[in-house]
Amino acid sequence: MKDTLYIAYKYIVFHKLKTSILVACITIILFLPIALNSLLKESEKQFLSRAEATPLLLGAKGSSLDLCMNSLYFDDEIPEFITLKAKEEVDQTGFANAIPLYTRFKARDFPVIGTTLDYFSHRELSLQNGRNFAMLGECVIGSKVAEELGLSVGQHLVTASESFFDLAGVYPLKMKIVGVLTPSYSPDDLGVFVDLKTCWIIQGLGHGHQDVSKLSDPTLVYKQNDSVVSATAKLIQYNEINEDNIESFHFHGSLDAYPITALVIFPESAKSGALLQGRYVADQSGFQLIKPTLVIDGLLQNIFKISKVIDGVIIIVSLATILAMFLIFSLSFRLRAKEVETTFKLGCQKGTMLKFLLAEVVIISGLSIFVCAILYSVFNLYQNDLIRLLYF
Repeated sequence: MKDTLYIAYKYIVFHKLKTSILVACITIILFLPIALNSLLKESEKQFLSRAEATPLLLGAKGSSLDLCMNSLYFDDEIPEFITLKAKEEVDQTGFANAIPLYTRFKARDFPVIGTTLDYFSHRELSLQNGRNFAMLGECVIGSKVAEELGLSVGQHLVTASESFFDLAGVYPLKMKIVGVLTPSYSPDDLGVFVDLKTCWIIQGLGHGHQDVSKLSDPTLVYKQNDSVVSATAKLIQYNEINEDNIESFHFHGSLDAYPITALVIFPESAKSGALLQGRYVADQSGFQLIKPTLVIDGLLQNIFKISKVIDGVIIIVSLATILAMFLIFSLSFRLRAKEVETTFKLGCQKGTMLKFLLAEVVIISGLSIFVCAILYSVFNLYQNDLIRLLYF
C-alpha cells in the first residue's frame, strides 16, 4: 500500500495543473455548504441579538414589523406616531423604565434618533470622544457616521428636509457634534442621536426667532396690542442653536401631546413585564405592546427559508462536479492505456492500476480536505466582521 501511494503521489506531482484543478473543485464543494450554513447561523444570531436586548416595544397599533425595524434598526419605514404621554402612563405603573424614541428624520442619509440619555446606558453605549448631548441642537454620532463623513467633535451636521417642496417652511437644523460613540457593531454605529426636543425643533414644533416685542421692521409685525404681538411669515427662524439664541427657542402647547415613534421598555422583572403586557392586551387606546424577539424571529424564519433552496442548488452542483470528476478519472485511465500495458508486462495484476487510481483519489481528497480546513479556519476568524460589514 505504501508503494502504491508513493507512485500515485509521484504521478500527482508530475501533473500539477490537473491536480490543482481537481483539488480546487473538491475544496469548493466541501467549503461552500459549511461556510454558508455557518454564515447564515451567525447572521441570524447577530440579527436576533438586537431584539433580545429589547424586552418590549410600545407603539401605535399597526404593523409590528415596521415598529420593530424602525425602533431597533432605524429602518426608513416610519410607524404610526404615539405621544409622549404614553411614557408617563408606563412610568406610573412602576413596572418598567420606558425610553422614548423618535426616528423620523435624517442627516446626510443617516437616521436622526431623538431619545434620552437613558438609551445609552441601557444599550451599553460609551463615548469614544467628547460628551453626551446636554442642550438643544447638540448631537452624538455613531462611529460609522464619523468614519464615513469624516466628522469629529466640534464640527456640525445639518439635517435633511423631508421634501424639496416643504410647504411648512421648516428649515434644516445645523447641529453641533459634541460626542462620538465607541464602535458597538450594531445599528447604533449608524445613528445621529439628539434630545427629543431637538427632533421636535427639526419638525417645526419648536422654534426660535427674534423677540417680536423688539422688532423695528413694521413689515415683520402682523398684529399688535397691549398683550400680544403677532409676527408675519417674513420673520426668519433660527436654523442653528447656540448660546446667544437658545433662550428664544420655545414650544407651544403641552409636550405630552408631542409625537414619538415608540417606547423601548425595560421591565423591572419578568413578572413586571407580564403584568405590563396584560394591561395592553385588551387596550382600546390604539397601542400595541410587542416582544421584538417574536417579531424578528418570525421574520428570520421566512428570510432564511431561502437557505434550503441554496442547499438544494449546492447539492445539484456538487453531484455534477462529482460526475465530472468521475469522467476525468475515467478518461485519465483510458489515456494511460500504455501505462496499464506496461504494468501488465512487468507482471502486475489487473487491479494494480485501479489501486493506483484509488490512491490518487485518496491523496487529492486529502489535500482538498486540508485546504478546506484552512479556509474555514480563516473564515471562522473573520465571519463576525464580514456579517457586521454586510448588515451594519
